[in-house]
Formats: sequence, structure tokens, C-alpha cells
Amino acid sequence: MKENIYYNVVKMLMAFLFLTTELAGGGLLVSCRDGDYIIYPEEEKPDVNVSKTCIAGMYVLNEGNMGSNKCTIDYLDLSAEDGKVHYLRNIYPSRNPSVVRELGDVGNDVKIYGSKMWIVVNCSDKVEVVNADDCRRIGQVNIPNCRNVVFDGRYAYISNFAGPVDPGAGAQLGRIYKVDTLSLKIVEDIAVGYQPEEMAIIGNKMYVANSGGYISPIYDHRLSVIDLPSFSEQSKVTIAKNLHHCRADKYGQLWVTSRGNYEDIAPKIFCLTPDGDGKIKAKDSLDITVSGLSIVGDSLYFYGSRWYNDTHTSTFTYGIIDIRTHKVLSTKLFDAPEIAAIKQPYGIMVNPQDKDFYLMDAKNYVSSGELLHFLPDGTFLWKVKTGDIPGHAEFLYRKKKTVKEGK
Repeated sequence: MKENIYYNVVKMLMAFLFLTTELAGGGLLVSCRDGDYIIYPEEEKPDVNVSKTCIAGMYVLNEGNMGSNKCTIDYLDLSAEDGKVHYLRNIYPSRNPSVVRELGDVGNDVKIYGSKMWIVVNCSDKVEVVNADDCRRIGQVNIPNCRNVVFDGRYAYISNFAGPVDPGAGAQLGRIYKVDTLSLKIVEDIAVGYQPEEMAIIGNKMYVANSGGYISPIYDHRLSVIDLPSFSEQSKVTIAKNLHHCRADKYGQLWVTSRGNYEDIAPKIFCLTPDGDGKIKAKDSLDITVSGLSIVGDSLYFYGSRWYNDTHTSTFTYGIIDIRTHKVLSTKLFDAPEIAAIKQPYGIMVNPQDKDFYLMDAKNYVSSGELLHFLPDGTFLWKVKTGDIPGHAEFLYRKKKTVKEGK
């Protein structure tokens, strides 16, 4: 008798959840299939027409708060049959209903390479590999405290802090893992500097920005130079404290950001010119805060969020740098009031073809963020609600990129 009562209560609860979500406009839908609960994505439809380009859509990776297991991935569909913008929040669970705990804890990077998308999940010590077209899971690479990923030929290279996700872990060198993109097996790994972040590849050299975030207030200040054919650290180049981003442009230059020490040493961005042997021939710097950047054509779009330890406050900046002349073209991203209203800038993505751009707002870090879309001239078009702490994005192209895995 008790089992029947329990069964009826469960049925009533499921019916109530279904009814309320349907009445709410078909947002979060919870259903039961073969004993598994499936969470369907919430959909938002800004009343905006989409012109067809080479871009089919864009994935947005939401970091989620550390320890909350709330890393999610959203999809901006720019290929819908009705010609409108469609934004789908949290698509991973419905595409992968059998995966326990879904994506995991703290999404730190997302990249598409060939037919696969690689999602770096920092505190869950793993990289999820999915089909780029539909986000269905292919496999997983277990890497402790992983941070960022880059690709070259057949291999993925993943930076990681090596030790536990704990600033108290202290002075432990980070590592770069070399992973076969076909088998998803770790081939080998090498030590670099302390707490390595982003990497960039020019020719047969890889450059690694070492932050030293776990050894503050000392921090690391060096850029590791890796020889890819031998997969060995060739040298370390002194740049500045607390390095973060490391990007290569079409001219063979490296753009490296320093976060400073959040007190008396200010953030900077450096433009480095390496020679064929990986040695830095020339170095230029700009005294601006660059927390996120997107290089398109001859322009480096950026936002800056500078934190001050003494006041526990942040100041925000935006702008565009000419990568040829190393000059700041603008100290703002146009005059749209929607940009000024952003509470916590956390990500930027620029369409390489049409130059329209997206900004991500993390808001208060504990609730849903926002994705805002602007025309190339800064005209605001639309915004949608995202998951918690949106900070990383990757375009999905209609045609496969020319890079081929295994070559």
C-alpha cells in the first residue's frame, strides 16, 4: 500500500513539473525515460532576423561557481529555418542524458578542432570531447587542474597546474599534456613554469604564459618556449608578473597579457616578436588592462577588468588596438549605453567575417549572466540570459575548417 502511495505521489509531482514548465513557455522541461531524468534546454528567441553567413552558430561556455558543479554550455543558433535568432541554454544534459553530473565543475576553455569540440573543465580535472555539430559526447581526457587547450597537427596541448585546485598547494610546477586527437590518449607531458595558462603556437614553437597564481605575491613572470618536434622546454623568457593570455596574430606576433599583483604593479599587454628559433627579437608594451581579447583582421578588441586588493573594487575598460602599429585606436567599444550598463565584463567574441561582436556579462557571479550582441559600429541588437558566469565562446562554421585531424 505504501509503495502505491509513493508511486502516485511521484506521478503527481512529475505531472506538476511538466505542467508548470509548459505554462512558463516551455523553458526547463523535466521528463523520465528509462529511469533517467532529462533536462531539456531553455530557449529564448529575440525577435531578430539572421542573415546567412559562414557561421552556423556559437557555443557559450558558462564557468559556474567553483564547487557547485554548474558548468554549462549554451548554443546560439544562427541557422534556424525561421531565420530568427534562437538561444538554447544548457544543451549538454539533453544531448548526453546518460552522463553523470553532466559537464562538471568550472568550465575554463572551449575550442573546436576539426569535427570535435574540446571543453576544459578545470575543477573536475577533465577535458570533455564532443561532436562539434551536436555536442554529443565522444570521450573524456583526465588531466588534473586543466586550464587551456591549443592544437597543432594531430595533437592537442593542454596546460594544467598539475597539483590540486588549491592556492595553498604552493610552488609546484605546472605541465603541458600532449594528447592524440584521434585516440584521446595522453602521449606525454612536460613541466613548464608555475600555474601555466594560455598557449600559442607559431611555426614549430609553442609559447606558454605562466601565471604563478598559487605562489602570490611572488607570481611567475616567464614565458616558456616549447620546441614541438622534440616536445621539450627550450627556454624561459622574462616578461612580467602573473601572465594570463597568450595569442598569436597573422603577422607572427605574440600578444601576452600580465595581470600584475592587484596592488602596486599594474596590468599590461605585451607584443612580442619571436624569431625562427623562438627567441624574442622585439618587445613592446601598453599600459592597459586586458582581461579578455579577440583578434580579428588588424584589430585586437579587448575589455579590461582591473581588481584592487585594497578597496575590493574593480574598474572596467574597453578598446581596440591596431596590431600592426601597436597603437590604441580606441579606449572604448563605441557609445552604446548597454555596454556601460554591463556589471561584470567576462568575455568577448568578434565575428571574423562581419565584425559584429558579442560581450558576456557575469553579473554578480552567482546567478545567470547575459550575452549581448552588437553591430560592427557598436549598435546594440539584442541580449539573452545565459548560464552562470559566461566567459568563453567558440563559433561553429557551416563548412568544416580546412584543418584535418591526423595530418
